[in-house]
Amino acid sequence: MNYTDLIFDLYGTLVDIHTEENDLVWEKTALYFGFYGAHYTTEELKTAFQAELQRREAKAGQSYECFPDIPFEQIMAELFRAKGIEENADTLGINAAQLFRISSIEYVKLYPGALEALAELRRQGCRLWLLSNAQRVFTAFELRHLGLGEQLDGIYISSDYRCRKPDTRFYRALIEEQGLEIGKCLMIGNDRHTDIAGAKAMGMATLYMHTNLTPPDQAEADPALHPDRAPGTEFEYEGYDWGELVRIIKNM
Repeated sequence: MNYTDLIFDLYGTLVDIHTEENDLVWEKTALYFGFYGAHYTTEELKTAFQAELQRREAKAGQSYECFPDIPFEQIMAELFRAKGIEENADTLGINAAQLFRISSIEYVKLYPGALEALAELRRQGCRLWLLSNAQRVFTAFELRHLGLGEQLDGIYISSDYRCRKPDTRFYRALIEEQGLEIGKCLMIGNDRHTDIAGAKAMGMATLYMHTNLTPPDQAEADPALHPDRAPGTEFEYEGYDWGELVRIIKNM
C-alpha cells in the first residue's frame, strides 16, 4: 500500500445524514431561548443569527485561502447576551446549538460497511484521520453515537480551527501536528470543491467519492480515474460501496 495515512471527510463520505433547518426548527429553538428570558420570534432569531454570523465571518476575513468557520454555540451564546442573559450564557448557547441540531436531523447513519472498512484498514497498518467541515458541538456527539471515534487516530473538526476546507491551514494543522508525510497521505472525500481541492493544493493524493450527498452541481466520478486503473495520484469512485472501497484502498 502506497498510502499509510488515510484522511477522511465525514458527512457524505463515511456518514449519510439528512437535515432540514426549517421554520419549525427555528421556532423550537426560539421557544428554548424564551424559556430562559431571551425572547425572540422565529424570524427575529433567524435574522439575529445570520447577522451575528456574517459579522464574525467578516471579522475573520474571507479570501481564496481564508474560509472561516465560526463555532455555532458561540453565536447562540451571543444571542442570549444580546437579550441581557449573561449568567450561564455559554452553557445555554451550547444547549441551544444541540437542540437546533437534533431538531433538524431526519436521519444520521453510517454508510453500509464503513465501520468495518475502517477496522480493516487499521488492521492493515493504516493510520486513519478525520478532517471534517463541521461543528464540534454537533459532531463530537454524533461520532460517539455512530461508534466512529474509536476507529480514528485523530479527529480534526473545522470549528476548532476557525477555518474550513479547502483552506490549506486546516490541512496543515493535521500534517504538522501529527508529523505526517504528504506523499504518504490519501484524502478521501465527496466534495471536489472542498475535500479534493484543498488536498490537491497541499500536494496530496486524492480519492473523490461521488455520493448521494455530493453537491448536485458536481460531476459524477470519471471512470477513467477509477483507482483500479488510473495512473497518478488523482482517483475517482462512483458511490459509497465500502465493501469494495476497502479492497481498492488496500491495493492502492
